[in-house]
Parts: sequence; structure tokens; C-alpha cells
Amino acid sequence: MVREACREDLPALLRLYLSLHETRVPDDSDRLHETWESILRDENRHLLVFEENGELLSSCDCVIVPNLTRDARPYALIENVVTRADCRGRGLAGACLARARELAGEAGCYKVMLMTGSREESTLRFYRRAGFDSGEKTAFVLRLEP
Repeated sequence: MVREACREDLPALLRLYLSLHETRVPDDSDRLHETWESILRDENRHLLVFEENGELLSSCDCVIVPNLTRDARPYALIENVVTRADCRGRGLAGACLARARELAGEAGCYKVMLMTGSREESTLRFYRRAGFDSGEKTAFVLRLEP
């Protein structure tokens, strides 16, 4: 079942992110909890999780961005698409993306964007099957290191 993350999901979500690109769960700190609370309070933020039998197996983060172009229609950004390694290929991330797309439509968004750092053809095929077009835009990333 896909649902919005709730306060109690933080430990399980952080463990799930180990299947993304994280190498460790962040230290339990005020900064971590303040960030989590900020995410939960943000009405334009939809951290979606796929839960099965009480376990978080997949997730994506969808942000609705207010916009002054396109007749003041917002757009959506999706980040941190992840599925636990032993659960891939079951359509769980696809279900999360479908829910993100629904939320973007309900918010009146004119587009949904995501980027992936993956070069794996299977990952790229997955996003194409989900309706994303890799040929329409060119993405640039500027990393800001502390």
C-alpha cells in the first residue's frame, strides 16, 4: 500500500535509504529531527512509502513547486526513488511514482521531473515505462560540498 510517510516511519525510512546511495544511517541528532519535522509539516512535500506487512519496502519524495510561469501552474520534482534490494521488480516503486503523478495532477502541475544518477539500462527503462522522457530536457548538477 502506498501512503504518505508519518512521524514514526523515520527509522525505517533511513534504513530503506541504505538501498539507495547512503552508506550509513545518519546520527540521531537535533538536525535530523528538525529536518524530519520540516518535511512532515510542508504541505507541498509528499514523502511516499510503500508499506507491506508493516515494513517500508519502497519510497519516493515528491515536491510540488509553486511557479509563476505556465499560467502560474506548479511543477513537481521527484527524488530519492528507492526500493529495498530484495523487493525490486515487483512494481513497488512504480506504485509510488503513480501516486506522485496523481498528487501532481491534483495540484494542477504542468509537468513532473526527476533525475537519476543511474546508468543502468534497467533503471532507465523503468523510468521510461513510468512515462518519463529522457530526451526532452538536459539536466545539470552543481554539487555544493560542505
